[in-house]
Amino acid sequence: MNPVEARQSEFVRRLRVLPGTQERLSTLADRGRKLPALRDGERTESALVPGCVSRVWLTGEAVNGHMRFRGDCESAMVKGLAALLCAIVEDQLVADVAALPDECPVWADLGLDGELSPTRLRGLANVWRRLRGIASES
Repeated sequence: MNPVEARQSEFVRRLRVLPGTQERLSTLADRGRKLPALRDGERTESALVPGCVSRVWLTGEAVNGHMRFRGDCESAMVKGLAALLCAIVEDQLVADVAALPDECPVWADLGLDGELSPTRLRGLANVWRRLRGIASES
C-alpha cells in the first residue's frame, strides 16, 4: 500500500465508525473549515475546477518535494468533500500525487457513492484529477 492509499484507508477507517451516511456527510461538511484558504488573488478562472456544479477553486504547490493545497468552494458540503480529497494527498510526495489513479475510491469505501448525485461524483472526480494535475505541473 502506497502512502496515499494508507492515508485514504485511515480516513475511511475513522469515518466508518460513524453510524450512518448522513453523519459522515455532516462530518465531512465540517471538515471544509480545515481546508487551507486561498491567498489573495488565487480565486481565479485558472484555479476553477471544471465540471463542478458548485464552483471549486484549487491551487497547490510543492514545498520540499511534498504537495500543499489550498481551496475554496461556494457550497459548504462540496468544500468538505474537496477538503477530504486534499487531506488525503496533502504533504504527500509530488511524484506520488502525480501518479494517482484517475478515480478515487474513497466515496465507495465510505458508502457515499450511492448518496452523492452522479453530477456531484463527476465534479469530485474532477477535483481529484485537478490535485493530480497540480502535482504533475509542480
